[in-house]
Amino acid sequence: MLCLDAKSVTERACRSCGGSGIETFLEFGETPLADRLLTSADIGELEPIFPLRVAFCKDCSLVQITETVNPQILFADAYPYYSSFSPALLKHSRANTLDLINRRDLGPESLVIELASNDGYLLKNYVEAGIRVLGIDPADGPAAAAERIGVPTRCAFFTSDLAESLRAQGMRADVIHANNVLAHVADTNGFVAGIARLLKDEGVAVIEAPYVEPLIEHCEFDTIYHEHLCYFSVTALDKLFRRHGLYLNEVKHLSIHGGSLRLYVESRENVGATVTEQLAHEASRGIDTIGYFRDFSTKVDGLKRELSALLRRLKSQGATIAAYGAAAKGATLINTVGIGRDLVDFVVDRNVHKHDKYMPGQRLPIRSTEALLEVQPDYVLLLAWNFVDEILDQQAKYRARGGKFILPVPTPRII
Repeated sequence: MLCLDAKSVTERACRSCGGSGIETFLEFGETPLADRLLTSADIGELEPIFPLRVAFCKDCSLVQITETVNPQILFADAYPYYSSFSPALLKHSRANTLDLINRRDLGPESLVIELASNDGYLLKNYVEAGIRVLGIDPADGPAAAAERIGVPTRCAFFTSDLAESLRAQGMRADVIHANNVLAHVADTNGFVAGIARLLKDEGVAVIEAPYVEPLIEHCEFDTIYHEHLCYFSVTALDKLFRRHGLYLNEVKHLSIHGGSLRLYVESRENVGATVTEQLAHEASRGIDTIGYFRDFSTKVDGLKRELSALLRRLKSQGATIAAYGAAAKGATLINTVGIGRDLVDFVVDRNVHKHDKYMPGQRLPIRSTEALLEVQPDYVLLLAWNFVDEILDQQAKYRARGGKFILPVPTPRII
């Protein structure tokens, strides 16, 4: 059962610049929280739902949702995401840290701080190299897991006040990591202001965030949910950082999570060609204008109809279908498309903290990945399509037995 919940605020002004020129271009109606998995005890209870609308700011070009759910509800109440369950993410993060150790000549006197440090998946690489670290994360489960592997972690939300407190204690960072968190914070300006206060004059903030262009071009609508408040372009990011005396000096494109940016942000302006070229690219494509986004809703509706038709055709032929990936994007997909138990029997995931729970909204049961070999469904809908190569390799035995995967975006297809 679903119910509207009052623990949210509808934003009337831009999250970044405060301007009033925001225009909605996509609406999903009211949806459940994508990361709020259900237990057996929750099945008979009302499940909170919140409006999910996406808008564009004509003043600073930021794409954002217009509803802010209480962060305590989103991230601190049995938050189920543990980064270390993804080998691909671990490899990606280790390469990043080793590169920074070399590039910044980090050593025992250096300090690296990660905001939204989760279970220590990234900082542990610095610990192994003898470099001082501090993790900051509001989710008690992942924070405790980080402590268990030797990563000092403060269980708290990162705010400008916390930054001031740490600075007063003599903490200033040579490197600040913030991976896939800038889009999650309700106080965007306070978060960036905190980074500016905590960073050494010669330090660097290395930030990863999903990029709005592939979201639109590849119709990655399932990456839109209440935890993701913002969807960034370089144009919007450059304006945001400059507002707080920081400068986006370098940018790298990453394939992870369907297309992301790695941003190198410093307190001294030294803007490189990677940034100026990206700004010019966005201007040439019109990404800094509302026109670029206006037909996205039509594209999303078309993809949803196509995926639903494919699943219903397979079921009508007697096929059995499971799904892989009990992550937030999967919850958005199944709830906006309407994929229930009539189409998919269960969802599998490697994260043991999700087993024996249920997906929000549609309430599909979540099992371990071993269930694919135990049941051998004919098809598996790949909800975690951003890790497609890793999952296909992992499920080689299932595929050798004749099992097939369905990729939902950018165009539904069977592989």
